[in-house]
Amino acid sequence: MSGFDQPISLRQTRAILAELGHRPRKWLGQNFLVDGNIVRKSLSLAQVVAGDRIVEIGPGLGTLTRALLGCGARVWAVESDPVLHRLLATTLAPAAEGRLDLVEGDAVAFPLAGLPAEQSRDGFKVVANLPYAIATPWMDALLAASLPERMVLMVQKEAADRYFASPGTKRFGAISIYLQSAYRRRMGHAVARSCFYPPPEVDSVLMHLERLEEPFLFSGETKRRIRRCFTQRRKQIGRISRDDPAILTWIAACADLGVTPATRPEAIPLEAWRRLEGAACQPHDGAED
Repeated sequence: MSGFDQPISLRQTRAILAELGHRPRKWLGQNFLVDGNIVRKSLSLAQVVAGDRIVEIGPGLGTLTRALLGCGARVWAVESDPVLHRLLATTLAPAAEGRLDLVEGDAVAFPLAGLPAEQSRDGFKVVANLPYAIATPWMDALLAASLPERMVLMVQKEAADRYFASPGTKRFGAISIYLQSAYRRRMGHAVARSCFYPPPEVDSVLMHLERLEEPFLFSGETKRRIRRCFTQRRKQIGRISRDDPAILTWIAACADLGVTPATRPEAIPLEAWRRLEGAACQPHDGAED
């Protein structure tokens, strides 16, 4: 579509915001992408082609959205800022001729941006410059919904390191377990702070994720148990869960993986956490609702 493949420059970004009388809101993570090379790299990593179904989180001024539409994709996007949602709804959506579906709301409540279930079953991708404040809660919500085949996400480097931290490291946690059980990390790219307006105070990375051939998903009950274990990550797992018979049974069943009551949660391997999804760990009297 004519003009959609032209990224919004820094000068244009400032001009649009000035015309709207809108100051970027730090608490919403409004750091607008102004580097065309990063936009093109995002499309390349995601392998976007005409006809693709794309979910975008926090489209902002529509820089990435325009590029996705320019590739012939159909886009579902969720934007929490009413001013920016109105801008996209009145300018970009009409020009997209039915290929842009917008939701105004919280991305954690709408992790797939309103993508219909029947559309998600046919395969989709996520390409987004994630607002950093919601990156992990959104990822957690996404992993409880339909899984995209591929994701290319701009995230805070610290978050990316946490998502794919190895057992035995300080960054390894519940979200590491959920995500690594469903996705593999492909080559990504460091992104300079100057690629955004205003520049963020943290380092960023373009993260490329590909769904595993057989992704493993945890039930809500098992995820609650895992999160509870990591609230006291430096304590021994036996002490943390001594009031939960199912956890104690699970520890015994993972002895072949080196797990004992003295093991700390951050040192337990992925395979052991996956075993927690077994029949022995179903809800029981005294379990958390």
